[in-house]
Amino acid sequence: MSSTRKAHRGHRRAGVVRARRSIGQVLSLFAGAGGLDLGLERAGFGTVACLDTDDSAQAVLQANRPTWWVPSNGDVNEAASWLTPAMVGLKAGELDLIAGGPPCQPFSKAAQWTSAARVGMRDPRAQSIHGMFSLMDTFLPKALLIENVSGFLQGRESAIDVVKEHLDDINKKHGTEYELTWRIVDAADYGVPQHRQRAIAIAYRDGASVELPSPTHAGRPVRAWDALWDLEESDKPSPSGYWTGLLPSIPEGKNYLHHTARGDGEEIFGWRTRYWSFLLKLAKDKPAWTIPASPGPSTGPFHWDNRPLSIREQARLQSFPDSWKFAGIDRAQRRLVGNATPPLLAEVLGRSIISQLELGEAEMRDRLLTKRPSLLRSRRRSVPTAEEVTPVPDMFREHIGEKPAHPGHGRGPSPRLVLEEEAV
Repeated sequence: MSSTRKAHRGHRRAGVVRARRSIGQVLSLFAGAGGLDLGLERAGFGTVACLDTDDSAQAVLQANRPTWWVPSNGDVNEAASWLTPAMVGLKAGELDLIAGGPPCQPFSKAAQWTSAARVGMRDPRAQSIHGMFSLMDTFLPKALLIENVSGFLQGRESAIDVVKEHLDDINKKHGTEYELTWRIVDAADYGVPQHRQRAIAIAYRDGASVELPSPTHAGRPVRAWDALWDLEESDKPSPSGYWTGLLPSIPEGKNYLHHTARGDGEEIFGWRTRYWSFLLKLAKDKPAWTIPASPGPSTGPFHWDNRPLSIREQARLQSFPDSWKFAGIDRAQRRLVGNATPPLLAEVLGRSIISQLELGEAEMRDRLLTKRPSLLRSRRRSVPTAEEVTPVPDMFREHIGEKPAHPGHGRGPSPRLVLEEEAV
């Protein structure tokens, strides 16, 4: 037995025992801070192994779930050469689910606008997708679940063709009938107190039709106030960066556009000349906007108290329970929280998969699925009124004056002018 196979043997066995007591069993890839894993656990899945290469992510997973097997070498491409069903106490075809969110950076909007970035499948980080499907070929799970940014499955630089080709190859080789069903969803439509557009893709081994969960909160979302009203943070982050001094003069739910020619404030910026999240503030009566993984000093969403959100506040807006702990330096924790799958969204998806595949014993399955999702927060009866805004501080008044607006669609800085040249 190789040294890799021997590693963490005790943890692996403990995790296998626990997973067998669950309704279904899942192999987690690109686990990160465990948002997808936690949600699937709440849905009824037991985790046989969690793979991630990031030391901070591994530390979070091990601290919160000591019984989960978190191999020290969490590289998915390398795991494809050594990880087998037998190592988690299974035979090929017995695993219920492989789930993961491959690195999203190559498919994000930021990659389209960063001149130094390589986008889509031409980014080296995207090559781990091949390892994911090598493990699919080895385990032949009953279901596949992928969660990622919308650009992962739509757009010129998406991975959709690569994903479908891999599934076709597996089907031809093994006689399976994996067929991908996918949709772009907003996590807020399922009770997550945050607008977060995500690509959700599911495929069943037997070719059964996939029914993605219907939105439950599209017209009545869980709001930022519902998530944060009772959280008492003793260590509230202080704003940094020059422009954050403008936050008190921006209304809740607004951003820098308030201080443009088309806004209601002073004309300090040109219309649509900054990124949307610049000086963006939460509104108590609405879901949060997307929590970023690597925010700059002027990148929101900011708290309505005119300061950055604490890590625990960000985690709540992602639907993590307070019992889920994050470790490491501040920047690493924010990156893990911002990159995570909202656990509540994962719980909703996991419950749907369990129901459609009729996993586990009927009595246990029905008992679990008749309960409301465990990570869903209740809406408060009332929300306090918005905080009053203050005048623009004197230090910014020198910036007031006529500013040119963005020249229009397709006329501003081009995100990728040299795509064809780079391919040469």
